[in-house]
Amino acid sequence: MFSARPLIAAGALVLALAGCSNASADDGTAVDGSATQFIETGDRKEPIAMSGTTVEGEKLDLASLRGKPLVMNVWGSWCGPCRTEAPDLQEAHEELGEKANFVGIAFRDTVAGAKTHEKEYGITYPSLFDEGDLLLALNGAVTSQTIPVTLVLDAEGRIAARYVGVVSKVTLVDLVEDVSGDAQA
Repeated sequence: MFSARPLIAAGALVLALAGCSNASADDGTAVDGSATQFIETGDRKEPIAMSGTTVEGEKLDLASLRGKPLVMNVWGSWCGPCRTEAPDLQEAHEELGEKANFVGIAFRDTVAGAKTHEKEYGITYPSLFDEGDLLLALNGAVTSQTIPVTLVLDAEGRIAARYVGVVSKVTLVDLVEDVSGDAQA
């Protein structure tokens, strides 16, 4: 007798992975795990207005982080690629020091899962806990199907660069330096 259980399990696996790896670029082309988009100064949208509660229970408003580039990483403890990039994000945070601020967005997570992730990977920058509304404030730059995504906001709080997929420390440091240099040009 035919059983639908294996098909249902396979479908659930595909859906679970889709929220962690499938992505599209703004022009609708498929992204095969990673893609970088740099937004020229004149083409940047309004500054991102976002505030919320961190995984540690503290209030954070992104407006308080303006004045230098802000690296914003959207992640989930349930996402394998997010776990893969976590050490590189922390290393970039340490290398960039005072040149850039960092904040994460723990997406579709539990507080316990997010805290465990931060502790396991030694994440020292804050992460906002997304209860379902923070991605809406990102002007379409991140969808639930593009996790992990790392944004670099300029000193004014506008999205200046987007990296879809597992970002390396080298790529992230280069993006922040490009955004910093762009502001000085």
